[in-house]
Amino acid sequence: QGQLVESGGGLVQPGGSLRLSCVVSGSWRRINVMGWYRQAPGKERELVARIDSGGSTKYVDSVKGRFAISIDNAKNTMYLQMDSLKPEDTAIYYCNAGATDLSFRNLEVWGQGTLVTVSS
Repeated sequence: QGQLVESGGGLVQPGGSLRLSCVVSGSWRRINVMGWYRQAPGKERELVARIDSGGSTKYVDSVKGRFAISIDNAKNTMYLQMDSLKPEDTAIYYCNAGATDLSFRNLEVWGQGTLVTVSS
């Protein structure tokens, strides 16, 4: 079974940028959709952005025009480029994948999370 490992979080000032990475490892028959979720203190986890196997993307309204999701298949890595960051973007960001394994089971896999803090 595959794993997802995030990196790239940290402390950034308002208006700054960060790029999160999610490396996909292991054996899959097919990865159907990948996405970034976040969970702020005291709030529920929410979908930030997702990209499907056809390359179609979707963003939560609060990040449209500021965040961009992408995949580099050669590096087995998904990215989230975050620009014009705001304090309300502070959260733990999780990588997520909906995939089909070698036994044709549909699975949902989560990374361990990476903390993004936007503060002056």
